[in-house]
Amino acid sequence: MDFYRIGDKLLSKEKLLRTIDQIFSLRLSGLSQQDVAQRVGCDRTFISRLETLAEVRKGGSIAVIGFPLANVDELKDVCRSLGVDYTFLMTDAERWTFVQSLSGQDLLNWLMELMSKLRDYETVVMIGSDMRIRLAEAILGDNVIGWQIGESPITEDVHISSDELMEIIGMTKGVLK
Repeated sequence: MDFYRIGDKLLSKEKLLRTIDQIFSLRLSGLSQQDVAQRVGCDRTFISRLETLAEVRKGGSIAVIGFPLANVDELKDVCRSLGVDYTFLMTDAERWTFVQSLSGQDLLNWLMELMSKLRDYETVVMIGSDMRIRLAEAILGDNVIGWQIGESPITEDVHISSDELMEIIGMTKGVLK
């Protein structure tokens, strides 16, 4: 268990996480923020702020970017079927072929254009290494949903579940609850 001493208080990270899980479960069951707050012993404004902190976005435009992925065609089909606005998925070999096909200046220009374009999307699902996700979050902010498939550098294609991608996109677009 993770304990933290702050002043004269001993805090438990595990207890906090259990309480957050309870709050989300109660909200998903249909209880109001006020009812949940009374059950867990906090203010309604805390429930509201917690939901704001955890909000990923709903509806709106979505982009999906990821590499190195083993099942690119299958994942592109999922994105196409769910109306994803922009998809950029590659295997490791495709990634290196793409990078090596551009000069340093052209690659930098392409990256700058991509970052500019991605700012126009309400949600960007970034599938990749821990480092790539951190960079995407630093550049694009709260609009990023990170799906970490390994620690950097990832040198082999990773197979990801098309059902999980479908669920993430569906929930983001407000299709699934």
